[in-house]
Amino acid sequence: MRFDIMTLFPELVTGILEESIIGRAQKSGVIEVEAHNIRDYSEDKHHRVDDTPYGGGKGMLMMAPPICRCHSAILEKNTEDGKEIKRKTIYMSPQGQVLTQKKAQELASYDQLILLCGHYEGVDYRVIEEIVDEEISIGDYVLTGGELPACILVDCVARLVDGVLADKECFEKESHSDGLLEYPQYTRPFEFHGRTVPEVLISGHHENIEKWREEKALELTRQKRPDLLDKKGEQGS
Repeated sequence: MRFDIMTLFPELVTGILEESIIGRAQKSGVIEVEAHNIRDYSEDKHHRVDDTPYGGGKGMLMMAPPICRCHSAILEKNTEDGKEIKRKTIYMSPQGQVLTQKKAQELASYDQLILLCGHYEGVDYRVIEEIVDEEISIGDYVLTGGELPACILVDCVARLVDGVLADKECFEKESHSDGLLEYPQYTRPFEFHGRTVPEVLISGHHENIEKWREEKALELTRQKRPDLLDKKGEQGS
């Protein structure tokens, strides 16, 4: 799977995504991540990419031409004769649909995701009309730019790609994967500050362990996120 990120700060993006599991997945060739500097596609001698908005108002707006030229270059570079590429262009925006695990699973089915990172007061709306397939937010708040949200989306989606994690079970039984929060987990030592590991987990009885985990997942979800149970059609009380 390939991720192309259009940004004014490519070093910020690559600095985050070259580390840990996502970095190793790139080195092994399981996924590809490339950050594209939108300034490289400005025809202004100062590489200007922003201007004041029509109608007045504070702040600057990212202009359409450099963004659209950057997008066209990405498409041209990643087009193979006779091969259909399943791709989607996403604008990281507080106005978009909030990213969920279900949305991440949907996006993981694509061959290529092109992510646009806004900055300043956002982008000329004609960019959204011209090239954007979907707007996605990471929460109901505003950041100074779309780079961190883009990194979060890449991490969230990439870990679902075959070969990124060692085993599918790593993500199939964690929080939000089945609509519930994940059950409590423990490791050595057996006793820590007077708290011990639940006996069922060292019993070796796999059926009882699985039952305990299901019960604890439901219990924690009721305590911490009853809204998730409402979405599943259950009572949160």
